[in-house]
Amino acid sequence: YGGSLKNRARFLLEVLEAVREVWPQDKALLLRLSATDYLPGGTNLAETIEVVEMAKKYVDLFHISSGGIAPASLNAYPGYQIPFAETIKKECDVPVIAVGLISKSEMVEEILANDRADLVALGRELLRNPYWPSNTAWELNQPYEFADMYKRAYLRKS
Repeated sequence: YGGSLKNRARFLLEVLEAVREVWPQDKALLLRLSATDYLPGGTNLAETIEVVEMAKKYVDLFHISSGGIAPASLNAYPGYQIPFAETIKKECDVPVIAVGLISKSEMVEEILANDRADLVALGRELLRNPYWPSNTAWELNQPYEFADMYKRAYLRKS
């Protein structure tokens, strides 16, 4: 369980195999991975691509993030992690979720329209604004099934 990348990935692969055996076929199995931890000698995108290749027979969708806990120099800006998801999607031919301080509907549309990811996660933005999906649908004049108690707030003026 150490040394080579294959040995370091062994525990993950064993867990995925065991989960896949009992996981309902009609439910997607997702795996969140950090593409890099931004540290010298640490996790990097090339190794993460290899791990995804090993894991893709068990996983339906890869949620691609990056490290941020270790004391590494990190320039975080809106969309900074998207290239990791985009690269893994293209290199490994797997569906991916992109993350990375995404908060604007225009950025979400760009990511999806350009096939950079299959889904977009809005973690911090949804914590800050749980109404982001309904507000965005309203702003873009898109259909959205509002909860009954909120429907009056989204009535259009004629």
